[in-house]
Amino acid sequence: MGHPLDHLVFATRDLAGTIAWFAEATGVQPAEGGRHDGRGTRNYLVGLGPTAYLEIIGPDLERPASRPAPFGIDELVGARLVTWAVRPDDIESAAVAARAAGADLGPILPMSRTTPDGEVLSWRLATVYPAPYDGIVPFLIDWGTSRHPAASGLPTADLVEFEATHPRADEVSAVLDACDVSLPVVAGAAGLRAVVAGPGGTCVLL
Repeated sequence: MGHPLDHLVFATRDLAGTIAWFAEATGVQPAEGGRHDGRGTRNYLVGLGPTAYLEIIGPDLERPASRPAPFGIDELVGARLVTWAVRPDDIESAAVAARAAGADLGPILPMSRTTPDGEVLSWRLATVYPAPYDGIVPFLIDWGTSRHPAASGLPTADLVEFEATHPRADEVSAVLDACDVSLPVVAGAAGLRAVVAGPGGTCVLL
């Protein structure tokens, strides 16, 4: 199956409003994930099975940062499914493969956040902004010895569909194949589409 899905990134400038919308649409209340110290963002999470999750990320109004927020959050109009992450067995090798295939994900950098109960989660990340191929090519994450967020008792929903469109669909698919990543990509305006279902209904994330 190649590198497994780690998480989807649903970014918004109105974190409270987007969380309320998702909860009303699906009947699933996202759980607070934590703050990204120094980056001016915080997130809320929904499990998508035992090893994957949905991240709803937006500004941390109580702890703003002086630099631009990640994923282009400062420029968003409405909420958007901006990109996604995969979890390779060897993040260094995966980054090299991505670069050789035409998608430079940048250097592998350490990151961390503190959960509401005080647990510090640490991981390594290979991502750049603007993202290669408009975020259709995923970024890479390695959780090391930290507990994966999906294993922390999150509220859960079902990922019913996940697909992408891009004006250079064949080129994007070739990069994904070279990086051992599976995602249906067809020709069209650049974008990701996920359908998420909960006990209260289904919502489409674009």
